[in-house]
Amino acid sequence: MIFIGVDEAGRGPLVGSVVAAAVAFPPSFQIDGLTDSKKLSEKRREDLYAQITKKCYWASAESNSIEIDEINILQATMMAMKRAVNTLQHQLMSQTQEQAFKVLVDGNRCPDVENCEAIIKGDLIEPVISAASIIAKVTRDRQMKELDKIYPEYGFSNHKGYGTKEHLEALVKHGPISGQHRFTFAPIKRLVRA
Repeated sequence: MIFIGVDEAGRGPLVGSVVAAAVAFPPSFQIDGLTDSKKLSEKRREDLYAQITKKCYWASAESNSIEIDEINILQATMMAMKRAVNTLQHQLMSQTQEQAFKVLVDGNRCPDVENCEAIIKGDLIEPVISAASIIAKVTRDRQMKELDKIYPEYGFSNHKGYGTKEHLEALVKHGPISGQHRFTFAPIKRLVRA
């Protein structure tokens, strides 16, 4: 049986996709220092990301801001997780011939995938979930840095899309970005109504 760790990044921000990652370790594999990605420095996350993507089986997937507005952030998160798990399982079946999987998800609910267990604080307890947490966080942070190059006036590289004072002030001054900001989130809703 192969254990697949799953986590997401980007549920709380006002802009961009929610990103999910799924990771499986090869046999007898270990990396030191795996933990919840939020507890690591950016440099350490990038270092671990490089090791995980080089040595492990992994996949990432997302639900963009339009999907988030259409089906809500929880359902969009579950959809992104399911996409990541399905992609990874296809990779694993073609590369390892393994058919039995156990999916371990950080949090209190599972996406619609077979043989899944939700583990509260799983990113602190299960190294394979920690690895998924790091992949998801680095992937999303990189997306925010790319968005910052297109819209530097919003400061996405600094706040990664969260509703900071800087971001809210930029929203008042420049307005929300169609196709990027989440229009169903309260701070954006208030701005659009005003």
